[in-house]
Amino acid sequence: MTDPRPAGAVHVRAPGKINLSLAVGSKGEDGYHPLATVFQAVTLYEEVLAVPDEVIRVSVTGRHTDRVPTDSRNLAHRAATLLAEATGIDAGVHLQITKGVPTAGGMGGGSADAAAALLACDLLWGTGLAREELGHLAGELGADVPFALTGQTAVGLGRGDALTPALARGRFHWVLAIIEDGLTTPEVFRAWDQLNSGARFAPRISDALMQALVAGDPRRLAGHLRNDLQIAAIELQPRLREVFAAFDETSALRALVSGSGPTVAALAPDHATALAIAAAVEQADVADEVLVVSGPAHGARLVESVRDSE
Repeated sequence: MTDPRPAGAVHVRAPGKINLSLAVGSKGEDGYHPLATVFQAVTLYEEVLAVPDEVIRVSVTGRHTDRVPTDSRNLAHRAATLLAEATGIDAGVHLQITKGVPTAGGMGGGSADAAAALLACDLLWGTGLAREELGHLAGELGADVPFALTGQTAVGLGRGDALTPALARGRFHWVLAIIEDGLTTPEVFRAWDQLNSGARFAPRISDALMQALVAGDPRRLAGHLRNDLQIAAIELQPRLREVFAAFDETSALRALVSGSGPTVAALAPDHATALAIAAAVEQADVADEVLVVSGPAHGARLVESVRDSE
């Protein structure tokens, strides 16, 4: 059978993420909030196929494509442009993105696109950058992009892009309740500022949460899940109250908004229970889609390349 993909194409997959803990500090003079967060990559992926082209361009299929720009506003487009500029490459690429991560859902789908595009273009163009160099470029694109490159579990400080790998034993099983009406990160932070006007916060990571990850104990971990943006997200998207109420009626250990939302992630004690929780939440009809995923998952990774015919 003839391979339908063009010769020279590079296929890279990058994961979405859940913030197990997201502590937000008061906005600084630079306009940014210092963060202390723990990321976990999960088995929900963005697929990027990089095909040689005369210019840099993007096309998108999959989940929520109507809300994804394909011009220079697209993070994958920006990633390819940045890599070309940084390495002096005069080449184009057609980035064919298949979205599996919710758009504007708080799970870093756009960041995963950017990470996958960086790796795919590096391989396609033969720029030969080390992962550390790609990570530096990733940090220029957005706070979550470096983590999408590395995956697994990590602590993020500063804007979330100063990463330290974190040990997490075993697998953690999550049920995702997805709401189609997305929230943008800036609007959620603005709502957080309004709710916390005048207060001063210094973000930190709980030692108990890190110990629970090392122990691989979901019940211990559940007691230390945290998202400072959750109240703001609920204020902006009242449907979330119904989602949390539905999870309260199940065997979920704990539910929280992922990142800036509105995706809600509920931690289950095991895979079988996660499937039962998902079925119950689907029956409650409070979300537009319910998925079962697990973590930690690998970061951006080459799936395959299609070599030129000899």
